[in-house]
Amino acid sequence: MTTTRRAEYAAATKKAIEQAAHDLFSRQGFKTTTVDMIARQARVAPATVYAVAGGKQGLLRTVIASATTSPETEEIKQRLADAPDAAGLVRYLTHQTRLKFADWHDVMRVVAETASQDPAVADALRLAAESRREGFRRAAERLHDLGALHDGLTVDRAADIIWFYLDNASYFALTDTNGWPLDDAEAFLHDQLRRALLRDPA
Repeated sequence: MTTTRRAEYAAATKKAIEQAAHDLFSRQGFKTTTVDMIARQARVAPATVYAVAGGKQGLLRTVIASATTSPETEEIKQRLADAPDAAGLVRYLTHQTRLKFADWHDVMRVVAETASQDPAVADALRLAAESRREGFRRAAERLHDLGALHDGLTVDRAADIIWFYLDNASYFALTDTNGWPLDDAEAFLHDQLRRALLRDPA
């Protein structure tokens, strides 16, 4: 097997393990998911799960870290930094957080519920929060550069406001607690955010 083929096989194996873990953590929870279950769904040996990701705890961190450093995530952050207009930036940012929430809300619920009992899970939660905070900071900096923020609104305060409206907690409160459809939650958060941030929210 050539070096290139070995690398391709290793990457495919890693992706299969991460996808299996994502599916199982979402469907049945972190505590009840076992390494054997992950291995069976990924069609690898349990030893491979340990070798690739350090077992279940390491794998949760790897799954979250992979999502926060993926090319897709980096592209989103770059588009925020290069956005040509404020209204489009706020609309794009809100929609992207909605898409991420839809993809990850089951896993993030597991992470939030178990973080206080497991340091590895708490570390995964910290990684996810740092990635979101970085994206929100880039958005706030771009809005400042465009001269679009309310008078007196600093970049730091704007980033805090974005966090308040678009962090997972806001989506959880509207959809899980209050039973709103995700479309309604996105529309509401977008409307509130543009009014809170933009000098001209039209």
